[in-house]
Amino acid sequence: MTAQTRPISLTLAALGGEGGGVVTGWLTQVAELENHLVQATSVPGVAQRTGATIYYLEFYPTSALPADGRRPVMALMPNPGDVDVVVASELVEAGRAMQRGFVTPDRTTLIMSTHRSYTISEKSHRGDGRIDGERILQRAREEARRLVAYDMADLAERCGAVISAVILGAIAGASVLPFKEESYRQAIRAGGLATTTNLKAFDLSLERARAGEAQSERAAPAPRTTAPPKLQERIDKELPVEARETAALGVLRLIDYQDEAYAAEYLDRLAASAARDRVARRSGKLTESAARGLALWMSFEDTIRVADLKTRPDRHARVLREIKPKPGQVVRVTEFLKPRVEEICGTLPASVGRRLRSSPWWRKRLERFARDREVHTTSVSGFLSLKMVAGLKRWRRGTLRFAEEQARIRRWLERIDALAAVDYDVAVELAECQRLVRGYGDTHERGAANFERLSAAAAGLAGRPDGAREMLRLREAALAGDPDDARHTAR
Repeated sequence: MTAQTRPISLTLAALGGEGGGVVTGWLTQVAELENHLVQATSVPGVAQRTGATIYYLEFYPTSALPADGRRPVMALMPNPGDVDVVVASELVEAGRAMQRGFVTPDRTTLIMSTHRSYTISEKSHRGDGRIDGERILQRAREEARRLVAYDMADLAERCGAVISAVILGAIAGASVLPFKEESYRQAIRAGGLATTTNLKAFDLSLERARAGEAQSERAAPAPRTTAPPKLQERIDKELPVEARETAALGVLRLIDYQDEAYAAEYLDRLAASAARDRVARRSGKLTESAARGLALWMSFEDTIRVADLKTRPDRHARVLREIKPKPGQVVRVTEFLKPRVEEICGTLPASVGRRLRSSPWWRKRLERFARDREVHTTSVSGFLSLKMVAGLKRWRRGTLRFAEEQARIRRWLERIDALAAVDYDVAVELAECQRLVRGYGDTHERGAANFERLSAAAAGLAGRPDGAREMLRLREAALAGDPDDARHTAR
């Protein structure tokens, strides 16, 4: 069999619900319309966003069949270095395809969506566990013979379609298969599902793929984030320029969390860090780190915050966008909650909550309410129950949890200020350690415990030549989930 008549191979990696099987069906129909033999196989991925389903297709023109009746032997799975077209419905899946050797500079056209659907390991990482998408794109430019890359999920959402139609349009627009455009459209029509919407998404994607690198998507510079005028004036006047963008974001976050007075208190607390930066003349690094950590800590996730986020209209809109229910289809959203005695007491007035939490008699009775709960926020009763908890926001300042978190925040800022007078770089690393304190319940307790260990270690590392480097190492160990390493202090 000559090189000109060898089967054309295509590998598609698609996540669950993205219609990889639908794309495979369409391509099979297109091949048959174009008088090609086609073989399609698939290997299912695993659940919880840990792997895509891999679809593999080979095409062979019937016009190239020998007269003696022989038929080509087609492979069931892709082989490294032997794939003509690789299609990835998501950025990391393109990276996995390259890692497995399916993409080669001498042969492979790589068609990929640049959007992200974060993996479980990225979401559960205690720090910023996101994979560097720009590195994947750069590697794709280097390893593929030709690259077609754009945000297919965004295009699908704008069309009100699923991504499968956009993927098919990208394949057609890349002109990597010897099929006519109308055959693709005919296959969509034959499917009979959301034909108008799918054809619209197909056509837009086809044109986008044809544009190629000339329209390569580069994110436009984001407009400057600004706080309400009075608070923005304070930011510009009182804080170093390097910290202003972060501080403005922090102000907006805390207004959303509580109110403008709380955001003003946030700026008051940054004053000490800004003063240290002016003395040290170190370009605002300490203030920028403190501004980020302080905004996150002051917006800690108590029961009020959790209930608020789960009952917001934009959350329900996001759920509907993600699941794309059919007209008339009933959607039911269930929230799985597990309040502990600590969360119950933390939502009460400080004096009451402290007394109940310290009483064995009361703790035993409160434990009856500390159990797994399923709340259906699409039902009136479930939604109102969480909305009532969210409505406690106006009394948050008087709760036990608020009092305890504010005390921890004050100690942290005092430690940073004291360290900055001795060792500026170690103080910056301590400011960055706030990233350990996140979430609620057991997750928050573990992070807070590691944070306290590193705070204690910071005092012993101040003044040492390798102090900041050692603090960084300990913080990264704690973020990576190594509690034993996080307990170590410098010898």
